[in-house]
Amino acid sequence: MSNERRLSGRQKSERLAAYAFTSPAIILLIAFLVVPMCYTLYYSLFKYHIIRPDDMRFAGLDNYAKLFHDGNFWKALKNTAYFTVIVVPVQCALALGLALLVSKRFKGVAVFRTMYFGPQLTSMVVISVLWAVLYNSNPNTGLINSVLAGLGMEPVNFLTNEKTAMNSIIFMSAWQGAGYQMMIFLAGLQGIPSSLYEASSIDGASKLKQFLYITLPSLKGTVKYVIMITMIQAMKLFTQPYVMTQGGPKNATKTMVYYIYTQGFQKGNFGYACAIAAVFFVIVVAMSLILQKFTNEE
Repeated sequence: MSNERRLSGRQKSERLAAYAFTSPAIILLIAFLVVPMCYTLYYSLFKYHIIRPDDMRFAGLDNYAKLFHDGNFWKALKNTAYFTVIVVPVQCALALGLALLVSKRFKGVAVFRTMYFGPQLTSMVVISVLWAVLYNSNPNTGLINSVLAGLGMEPVNFLTNEKTAMNSIIFMSAWQGAGYQMMIFLAGLQGIPSSLYEASSIDGASKLKQFLYITLPSLKGTVKYVIMITMIQAMKLFTQPYVMTQGGPKNATKTMVYYIYTQGFQKGNFGYACAIAAVFFVIVVAMSLILQKFTNEE
């Protein structure tokens, strides 16, 4: 009986210790996630303009009704979906290729790992400004067009043509973000027993078959995780269009987060911006659940 009481007392102390260690994270989660979400839902039910805060009045679902008839909203949603659908497989494939490259042991491999991961450590604002200069349509100032002009080719309007602007941002974003996913894939590759490759080599398996039947199945959980976080990051696209194109040309690079920003902070339609944010949150959660269900199927 005394042992049971002593065990019970120890369990209580361990439980109190667990609460003490997790409470700061829970408090921060509530303060910076739950509370803002509640305020977003609250303000989405009001006609609220930040320039005229005293003119706040209840609007019910009017903001949501207006949203579904807003052409700019659907354009922003389409641009976000296009960016996500293209950049996720491209970035994940690039990251996996880099991980396979730097997983080999050769002289100077640490330098290559640092080089590939370096863009991830640099501010996205700095990266966007740098690539805006590289993409400049003037051959005298734009490095890429300068090279094209040297080869006798016509300059390309990377960021001022609505057909190429989003694709240019996709290319830059995949290059910048692949380093983070590369490190995750590299950790997964290092967890695969080398004996599997040795046994398959003895059986005469080629490098391609080793990749298809050993590497990919062993990275199944890692691939799911990388796809999920890449998709969520892609749907939050904001900095690149804000710095490089300001949502143009002709709204070709206006994304959902950028549209929320313009409505809430540039035009001052805070209630309407909250309604857009609430709907976008539901879309992101739904897409995450669908992707999770899809990747969990054998």
